[in-house]
Amino acid sequence: MTHKLYAAPLSLYSGKARAYLDWKGIDYEEVLSSGEVYKNIIVPKVGRPVIPVLDTIDGQTIQDTTLIIDHFEETMAGPSVYPDGPKQRLVALLLEIFGDEWLVIPAMHYRWNYNEQWVYGEFGATAAPDASKEEQLAIGRERGANFKGFCPILGINADTIPAIEASYETLLADLDQHFSAHDYLLGSRPSIGDYGLIGPLYAHLYRDPASGEIMKRLAPQVAAWVERMVNVTAPLSGEFLADDEVPETLIPVLERMMKEQMPFLQKTADMLSAWAAANEGADIPRALGMTDFNMEGVSGQRIAPPFSLWMLQRALDHYQKLSEVDKVSVDQFLASVDGAVDFQHFRQERRLAFKQFKLLLE
Repeated sequence: MTHKLYAAPLSLYSGKARAYLDWKGIDYEEVLSSGEVYKNIIVPKVGRPVIPVLDTIDGQTIQDTTLIIDHFEETMAGPSVYPDGPKQRLVALLLEIFGDEWLVIPAMHYRWNYNEQWVYGEFGATAAPDASKEEQLAIGRERGANFKGFCPILGINADTIPAIEASYETLLADLDQHFSAHDYLLGSRPSIGDYGLIGPLYAHLYRDPASGEIMKRLAPQVAAWVERMVNVTAPLSGEFLADDEVPETLIPVLERMMKEQMPFLQKTADMLSAWAAANEGADIPRALGMTDFNMEGVSGQRIAPPFSLWMLQRALDHYQKLSEVDKVSVDQFLASVDGAVDFQHFRQERRLAFKQFKLLLE
């Protein structure tokens, strides 16, 4: 027997899980999430059509890439993707949520505004792998329309697109400089932060042809990092930088997160507090409503997903549980990151848990 990963090549979060499993040296079989697989396996197990989903050899079903990664980090010996150093671990956790929860904005923009026709074929090939190309395209248009429809509620519209592209291209330039000097974010070993970034930067922004051309042209070192991440040649190898070093080249990336994502997350946390006070005992919705965000000086509105707060909670827990000595070191580092005070003083009144495929109030 072997582990089974229900996934698809075009899926953002499948890319994250697959890259990790390959680096960790996990023996697994990838099962394409066709329409039949969704109907007969995924929905009965998880309750909704979502990927990736992992069935372990001991009979567990795990949904969500972070939980898949943590399962193997906890059950398998060997090198970890979580750095031991307090500064490095915080940076890795922050960049995981930046990739997972924020870079979905450029990922979805470039997919649907640069690669739409190509992606319809991909959706069709995933849903009905044995159908003809013509049938796949028709199926893909039907399935893909639902995903394209997410763009407006993600804040992607005519007013915000120039800012989204400017932000993404600057991020590419910053990451290109970093990966010119380092194989991964924090040394020669990938961290949980690398796996947060690889989902959007591979499955949408590298693999989709038009956006892939943009990445290779503007940021060849980022493209080379993507290729290292998804074409693993030396599993369980590499080291994090010595002495808990965080390269200065990551400061602009962290500052972009603090400037763009952190104020939005604070608004989302405030919305969760208000929702929880009025809906005690109810199931948490996937979105709490729409709220403001700002990118490159341009304001827009997008859905406020409470799941993002569960992801941020991991970084907050790490920060708040630091020893006095480690906290001094981390605070000295954060003082060099413009906007980090919003993270240090983040207000989240209600804790979240993710159990049995659902987000819950603790």
